[in-house]
Amino acid sequence: MSQSQTLPLKRQQSENPSDDGSTAIKPSRLKISLPSEDSDKKNLNKRVKDVEICVPIVYGTVAFYLGRKASEAQSHRWTVYVRGASNEDLSAVVKRVVFQLHPSFNNPTRVVESPPFEVTECGWGEFEIAITLFFHSDACEKQLDLYHHLKLYPEDESGPQTTKKPVVIESYNEVVFPEPLEGFLARIQNHPAAVVPRLPPGLNLPNPVLVSAVPNDHMNDKQRGDTKDHPLGQWFLNFSEADELLKLAAARQQVQAHIVKLRRQLNLLEGQSKQPSGYKCT
Repeated sequence: MSQSQTLPLKRQQSENPSDDGSTAIKPSRLKISLPSEDSDKKNLNKRVKDVEICVPIVYGTVAFYLGRKASEAQSHRWTVYVRGASNEDLSAVVKRVVFQLHPSFNNPTRVVESPPFEVTECGWGEFEIAITLFFHSDACEKQLDLYHHLKLYPEDESGPQTTKKPVVIESYNEVVFPEPLEGFLARIQNHPAAVVPRLPPGLNLPNPVLVSAVPNDHMNDKQRGDTKDHPLGQWFLNFSEADELLKLAAARQQVQAHIVKLRRQLNLLEGQSKQPSGYKCT
């Protein structure tokens, strides 16, 4: 395959090599913008103010050298994927994923409609892979574009390549859904792939089955597509520290929501105190 044509890289991030040679990309937060008011009117449920849902995701590649007996054009077998930060099933949020491979591949646009969201191929060259996430309609109507560079060769090329240890490159991101629809919140609030802060008191969420954008048979099968027993799981990087940071961020968000509420109450009290009492001195 030709290496002269590559897909554009949308965002550069610093890389942090680990002791075993795998690389984790610096975490970032990807905040989904709210749709237009006209779009909201099409939904049967309301948005929940002062609430954000965070879904940690990891996307990357695992590449194996196939040894000296492999052909020069098929020297490596690699897998590109999108997974939960702790290998949770993302299909409750993600409807489908499109992987745009190098144009030299047959059918370079690969559409994956169900988990695990991944593509496995063989080749010899490194290139940029465009990854597009499409969410269920109650979560977000906009797509999320990501970009990942496929690496086949380790950073330290002084020694011979081994067939036993793959080259792993992964990026951790937090996809943030601000002011979620009640139906989406009701459906996702207890899902292991999502981080949901404590909800406002008195909030009554609808039955998720009645307002869900996800088929009932899919909702009832919580283990469908679970990647915890993924065959590549032993090579996935551990983002538990980033997960803890996400929980702290959720706690900060909860505190901030309380502060906003208290400020509103204080402003209301101050406004009442400035109003005339109605007593007229004669």
